[in-house]
Amino acid sequence: MVLTDYKGLTVAELFELRRLLRGAGIEYKVVKNTLARAASAKTSLSVISDLLKGPVGIAIGYADPAQVAKKIIEYSKKNNKLKVSGGVVEGMLCNAEDIKSIAALPPREILLGMLAGVFNAPLSKMAAALSATVGSFAYAAEALKNKKSA
Repeated sequence: MVLTDYKGLTVAELFELRRLLRGAGIEYKVVKNTLARAASAKTSLSVISDLLKGPVGIAIGYADPAQVAKKIIEYSKKNNKLKVSGGVVEGMLCNAEDIKSIAALPPREILLGMLAGVFNAPLSKMAAALSATVGSFAYAAEALKNKKSA
């Protein structure tokens, strides 16, 4: 979830933002701060109560938290009226700089692939080392056989 300050955006610009986000499976809602505080009270999202000041728009993504941050940052670069206030990622409160850092991360699938590669690397190296040892032994035995027969 990313919280934004949308002050100064026209209705057409908000419509464009919602269209961009909807294409990525993200909802963007403008909510009253008192209702947002009441809805988030006694939940893991209660940490956002300090960020609920002034006009607040909330972008909510259900799949990849980095995708929400990427799309909001992408639009805020095109239209500098949209300001990122902060957000909540995986239950942790993040400030605007944290959201920008999260937006710079690669997609989830690529990160999982990188992690799988890190786990696989030691096994691959060990298999290569064992294969080289067996191969070296075979070459030595062949050389010894050739030497004895010559």
